[in-house]
Amino acid sequence: MNGLLPHLPALIVLTPLLGGVLAPLCGKGPNKAWTLATAVTWITFAWTCWLAVTVYDQGTVQYFVGTWGVRSVPDWTGVVGIELKVDRLNALILCLVSGMTAVITPYARLSVAKEIPHDRLHFFYAVWLLCLTGLLGITVTGDAFNLYVLIEISSLTTYILVALGKARDKRALTAAIRYLFMGTVGASFLLLGVGYLFMATGTLNMTEMAEAVAQNRDSPAVHTAFAFVLAGLCLKMALFPVHQWLPKAYAYSPSAVSAFLASTATKVAIYGAFRFLFTVFGTEFSFGRLDANSLLVVCSCIAILYGSLVAIRQTDLKRLLAYSSVAQVGYMVLGLALANREALTGTLVHMVNHALVKGAMFLAVGCMIYRLDSAKLDDLRGLGKRMPLTTVCLIVGCLGLVGVPLTGGFVSKWYLVQGALREGLWPVAVVLLVGSLLAVLYAMRIVEPIVFGSAPEGAAEVREAPPSMLLPTAVLLVGSLILGVSGSLNTSLIWTATGDLLGVAQ
Repeated sequence: MNGLLPHLPALIVLTPLLGGVLAPLCGKGPNKAWTLATAVTWITFAWTCWLAVTVYDQGTVQYFVGTWGVRSVPDWTGVVGIELKVDRLNALILCLVSGMTAVITPYARLSVAKEIPHDRLHFFYAVWLLCLTGLLGITVTGDAFNLYVLIEISSLTTYILVALGKARDKRALTAAIRYLFMGTVGASFLLLGVGYLFMATGTLNMTEMAEAVAQNRDSPAVHTAFAFVLAGLCLKMALFPVHQWLPKAYAYSPSAVSAFLASTATKVAIYGAFRFLFTVFGTEFSFGRLDANSLLVVCSCIAILYGSLVAIRQTDLKRLLAYSSVAQVGYMVLGLALANREALTGTLVHMVNHALVKGAMFLAVGCMIYRLDSAKLDDLRGLGKRMPLTTVCLIVGCLGLVGVPLTGGFVSKWYLVQGALREGLWPVAVVLLVGSLLAVLYAMRIVEPIVFGSAPEGAAEVREAPPSMLLPTAVLLVGSLILGVSGSLNTSLIWTATGDLLGVAQ
């Protein structure tokens, strides 16, 4: 097994890619492709955990695709070909993305089989694994152009996954088209930014790019590249006011897809922002000379308030959770924009907590849809008595979103408030507190009809969701609770990752 260790960065991408190619060959039945996808996702998760332990123990891991590496020619020494690079930051994101997918895939067997025609299930799991390939590739690559290519791979597969929800709701196709248009614009901006960076630096390797940018910060091409890259990433992150694709994409896609996207897609886009703003352009250039943090702080604060207020007004539970995600993206980008260690730690903790909590809540809603074929709050009245375990999962998820003590949401918001106060931005701290109060209101919008409401007259008898759907939901919520009570996780893993990002000695 030790012979595999040097090749783990490549195996993490190649394993789901191979699974995606093989899935259509499993036939049109519902079980073979799902079995393959489950095995592939858990093997990939094992690879990423092994790699993360190695990185935290031995330091950054580099892997050169093919036989290319660092080459010397007259007057130049640099990277030729494609480099895969894993440090503490992206090791954390790799574990998050692969772990969430590994937990959600077993859940998908019953949920997806009910929401998507059986003759398309092998195609669904193929696209599912290819999407995972793109997300992991974005996280592990050290090449700016390949990051763009992998974003396109993950985006194209995501459009398909969202559109497959049309079997249950015809609006899924409209949501996929809107996502396609906005995603294409974001990808075009990002490609233009990478092109300008290549013109200014003469390389696509992000490490070399960072060194060249540091010596050429007055170049108009570098300034133009920064504007295009930031615009493209904001679209991919769904940061207000370019968030319009997210609510419908989450609300109308199949339940397992909603959980998958909420747990992984925006997190990887935020990781991309970390990589470009802190590594390629550098903190002093991004937040000092160009003062991008002022714009990001304003947009993040508006996102927190706007997303929460709109969530309160929703009558469909999936749309409520989708608009809640707009607000949660605001929390994550806010910590990135404050750019101090406490705030960045808050962002990373919030990314992990939101992936766990929101993934679990979408899975719980999927359990309700599995039994009732509806996510409308009026149709869910009194469901707490008929589906008590699913309801408990939903309530625990609400506590995590609000940020009640002993949940990961409390830890992340505590760090974010500390980061805001460290910069002297007490109005931002007030926004964080107001956002938490608004989260209480939309949490009550969920809890009140389900727990305290009465079932509609003539409502059909409903029994609890199957164990194969409840268990993954509960696993994610337990993860959030562990995050909330385990200080060692924050200090030894996330705190060290932010120190590396800022160049702070451990």
